[in-house]
Amino acid sequence: MNDVLSKLFGSEARVKILRLFLSNLDTKYSTDDVCKRAKTHIQTTKKELSLFLKIGLLKKTTAYEIEPAKGKQKKDKKKKVIVYTVDQNFKDLTALRNLILNIAPTDEKGISQSVSGVGKIKLLVIAGEFIQDPDSRVDILVVGDALKEAKLKSAIGKLESHIGRELRYAVFTTQDFTYRLGIYDKLLRDVLDYPHKIIVDKLPVGWKEVHMRKKSDRG
Repeated sequence: MNDVLSKLFGSEARVKILRLFLSNLDTKYSTDDVCKRAKTHIQTTKKELSLFLKIGLLKKTTAYEIEPAKGKQKKDKKKKVIVYTVDQNFKDLTALRNLILNIAPTDEKGISQSVSGVGKIKLLVIAGEFIQDPDSRVDILVVGDALKEAKLKSAIGKLESHIGRELRYAVFTTQDFTYRLGIYDKLLRDVLDYPHKIIVDKLPVGWKEVHMRKKSDRG
């Protein structure tokens, strides 16, 4: 992962929490929400939230969460919690947001390493959030075999914690990808015909030519 900001701000956790809030200005998060999304320890999270409150970047209010009924309990239970959100009157908000969000949270090597243990990766394509193209349908496209779903979800979750947003991703087996390539599948068109980066390519030579030929045939 790209640790430039971690070095500047003194903590990876601090940067991840900043990204979460600055990428979602209007969203309110409880301490547990922040821990879950940023994948940070509870004590570290509390410390960082306290700091951000002190400098005026965040503000806190109360909200209610619904706890589903358990055991003999017949009704869902309302739980009062403290939630945090960005104070959009913070005087340096624009400058801080530009700094945090314009420096890539991950590099290509880091992305590749994150998914390296999920199976036999044949093709890894990044778009959307990774190249600052909000119009892309997909942020990451994975093609491979013997893929382990749980490990893939965990890898995506780790990437999301660094980016501060949920990622849109698509996964195909090599056989399925080859078939979809042959019929000029719309999802593949929406990824491969528009800005993207290929960071792993172990597919048979010639697949790109197949795609370009299908694109040309469609006019």
